[in-house]
This record gives sequence, C-alpha cells and structure tokens, in this order.
Amino acid sequence: MSELISVEVAYALPYKQLIKALEVPRGTSAIEAVRLSGIDADFEELSLDQSLQLGIFGKVVKGEQALQAGERVEIYRPLQVDPKEVRKRRAAEAKERRSAGDGD
Repeated sequence: MSELISVEVAYALPYKQLIKALEVPRGTSAIEAVRLSGIDADFEELSLDQSLQLGIFGKVVKGEQALQAGERVEIYRPLQVDPKEVRKRRAAEAKERRSAGDGD
C-alpha cells in the first residue's frame, strides 16, 4: 500500500478564494493533486487543461512536479495586463508629469 501525504490545492479570484486539503499517494504530481481536489467544481471558469499555470508556495512548477508532504499547489490565473507594459506606461506618465512641471 502506498504512503499518503497531506497537500493543499489553492485557487483565488478577487472575490472568492479556496484552499482544499487532501491526502494523496506519495509521488502524486501537482496536476494530479489539482484534479483529485475537485477544485474546478467550485469555480466554473477554471479549466484543467494544458494551459494551466501551477506553482508551489509562489514558485512556478510544471504539472508533472512530484509533491512533497505539506506542499500547497497554487493555480495561477492568466495575467490581465503584461507587467512590463504597466511599468512602461507608468514611467512614461511620470516623465510627462516631470516635463509638465518644468514649464512652471
């Protein structure tokens, strides 16, 4: 009989968060734990397909990553805006404000 380990699977939206604790056989992969958790039943927009981004405690991992006892698999949502574009836009706005302030 295979030894069981305790892990968690987490997913969050701005208005709803859920962490599911479960026991899985040692050697279970991150994606297998997500599927076993059934967390997709709680979030209709969550699709457990190949594009799913996963992490363990904030570090991105592949779905095949074998889990260790006590780890939390996090399901990441796609970014709405590219962070690089946001930084560029903020820098341009700050430069524009500085330039507008020089004319006073």
